[in-house]
Amino acid sequence: MKQYLIVGPAWVGDMIMAQCLFKLLKQRDPTAQIDVVAPKSTHALLQRMPEVRDAILVPLGHREFGLKTRYQLGKQLREKKYDHAIVTTNSWKSALIPFFANIPKRTGWVGECRYGLLNDARRLDKTQYPLMIERFMALALNKEETLSTPYPKPNFAVNDNDIQQALQKVGLPQPQKPVLALCPGAAFGPAKRWPPQHFAAVAKAKIKEGWDVWIFGSPNEKVLADNIQAHCDNACVDLCGKTRLLEAIDLLSLASAVVSNDSGLMHTAAALQKPLVVLYGSSSAKFTPPLSESVKMLSLNLPCSPCFKRECPLGHFKCLNDLTPQQALEALETLSGTTAP
Repeated sequence: MKQYLIVGPAWVGDMIMAQCLFKLLKQRDPTAQIDVVAPKSTHALLQRMPEVRDAILVPLGHREFGLKTRYQLGKQLREKKYDHAIVTTNSWKSALIPFFANIPKRTGWVGECRYGLLNDARRLDKTQYPLMIERFMALALNKEETLSTPYPKPNFAVNDNDIQQALQKVGLPQPQKPVLALCPGAAFGPAKRWPPQHFAAVAKAKIKEGWDVWIFGSPNEKVLADNIQAHCDNACVDLCGKTRLLEAIDLLSLASAVVSNDSGLMHTAAALQKPLVVLYGSSSAKFTPPLSESVKMLSLNLPCSPCFKRECPLGHFKCLNDLTPQQALEALETLSGTTAP
């Protein structure tokens, strides 16, 4: 039985995609035991990934170095006697815990000159592995191996008890109508956010068809939800800031369809295998696409996009402003199961 320690990503979407690595390790060796160290921002996600034996919290912020904390945690983990560590992120500090844990094999991409911390450092060929999931999964292979398809996909485990508790917390009954989930946020910045009035137009159209509409997001997205509500007479259920991450997952599992920006919640909806419409502005699906069989990705493919900027460098946001609600509604109609009974 081989024991792995995985250093997981700090972004929600990246951690969801890292489940492909966990699944691949299990495919290659069903007896493998996988523990994952993660910061608070992504730690809870691991509870919905059955491949993970233990989720180990790193009590540090996203950019916090915390050398002493990393040393102490690594020292505590020595007693686990892990056989192999895989570091999914490229920072120098992310390789410290496996080093301090004395794990004999420590694999990762070269990143920030991590020779010594990693004793199985790989040089990434971005043309060979253009997708993030490929870059994660390739770390499970021996150096001479190549990935084979089809790739495993993220797939969250949810149960009825957790769903009912989440419904009770937010004061909602079991839905009797199809539910459209709107995910208007994107932590990276405004250049990834479709205008709230466009989300509202989609909401009004689906409500007219007999749907319920729920708005998902963190407390930071509350202003976006308020804007959507202002444009559709408060006809939606605003869940922004009312759920923890796991509760959002459980409630999102009740959705009949999802309309989302390129965000962590987009990857969450894909991992729940929900019919999904994704709106792309400054970003692209070529690196981190939603891993779902039922998805429509909308982009105007303007000459200036994707720019991968937080704010529109040209100040006009045409890549998102000119992407119309009608286009999103038509995309919804093409996805199976998105027509109200």
